[in-house]
Amino acid sequence: SKLAALFEHPLYNIPLPEVKDKDKLFVINPMEKFSLQSSGSDEWVSSSKAETVLPTGKTAYDTYPTWLKFHVGINRYELYPRRDPLMPTLLQDLATMKIVSSVQKPGGTQLKLIMTFPNYGQALFKPMKQSRDQETPADFFYFSDFERHNAEIAAFHLDRILDFRRIPPVSGRLVNITKEIRDITTDKKLAKTFFISPAGNVCFYGECSYYCSTEHALCGKPDQLEGSMATLLPDKALAKRRSWRSPWRRSYHKSKKAEWELDPNYCAQVRRTPPYDSGHRLLDLIDMAVLDFLMGNMDRHHYETFEKFGNDTFLLHLDNGRGFGTHSRDEMSILAPLQQCCSIKKSTYLRLQLLATEPYRLSELLREALAADPLTPVLAEPHLRALDRRLGKVLAAVGRCLAT
Repeated sequence: SKLAALFEHPLYNIPLPEVKDKDKLFVINPMEKFSLQSSGSDEWVSSSKAETVLPTGKTAYDTYPTWLKFHVGINRYELYPRRDPLMPTLLQDLATMKIVSSVQKPGGTQLKLIMTFPNYGQALFKPMKQSRDQETPADFFYFSDFERHNAEIAAFHLDRILDFRRIPPVSGRLVNITKEIRDITTDKKLAKTFFISPAGNVCFYGECSYYCSTEHALCGKPDQLEGSMATLLPDKALAKRRSWRSPWRRSYHKSKKAEWELDPNYCAQVRRTPPYDSGHRLLDLIDMAVLDFLMGNMDRHHYETFEKFGNDTFLLHLDNGRGFGTHSRDEMSILAPLQQCCSIKKSTYLRLQLLATEPYRLSELLREALAADPLTPVLAEPHLRALDRRLGKVLAAVGRCLAT
């Protein structure tokens, strides 16, 4: 396994700073029992009155469901550890656990569902909208592109291979529209949008601001539908998140350009602006630009952090569905933060160099990681080949900065 060899490499074993209680998202008493019912929320609450008799020799933590252990493990430095023993179980749960409730997630331009499991874990389901080999048409603006379920799956594995570990775990899943959505939904608005197509397939379209109409309906074969299942982060009531507007946000206008596209010295201005004027926030943003360039994602207008950790923490790389839309074109403007600031973390640069060598070729590592997903092949081959080409362009951009 090339992937196992990669994770054994010294560059993937750089120790983290010591994680103290103040660096943990949740500080728990290992003997504290938790009740999984709470009023109005599907999240967990502490319950000192829980009448649970624990098996001999087990702490309360041992009895937590995997998703709760994942939440409890989040800290200032990482969303999950490099060698996370929970990961195989968590991905397996997303792919196979019984779905007891499906409701539409409010907001957003496209249809997404929140699925709940019997152990109160939840996942965000993004349904398949186009086939693997369809490329985004050249005349499409990035903001009118479809969100792709397979891009969400591939982004999680790519983020892990780059050792960022800032995307919550995602698995592919084949869902039965009739039994796992229509028959169990309590969402009246969603329920009204189901119909049988002329071809005899079960379809639905939900309610949203862009692609929710009969013309954009999601149809099964006859009721089987592919989608991505992403682990939900802790409820915002328990772990507040802050949303930040990206300084390199696009204009989201058909003809206007953003300031960074017009000013070659734009980075100097960013470096003077908090929180980019100290700490590693700017370097984290450049990490995110590298990830986005590799997958061709132009739709990164905001990013989030956990409020508890202030400015000294990682960025969450959420919403990656507009990646992997084109393999024949490389959108160099995504790399603007790297090119304009001429800065990159040394650790990121060394890992990118490693992923360009024969034993650790990026495309082969991602192909191996995706082979274990229930929906394999997740990406069409040209997308995997494009990764190696784009990695070469990132290294060339760093090379030009070093020369300058």
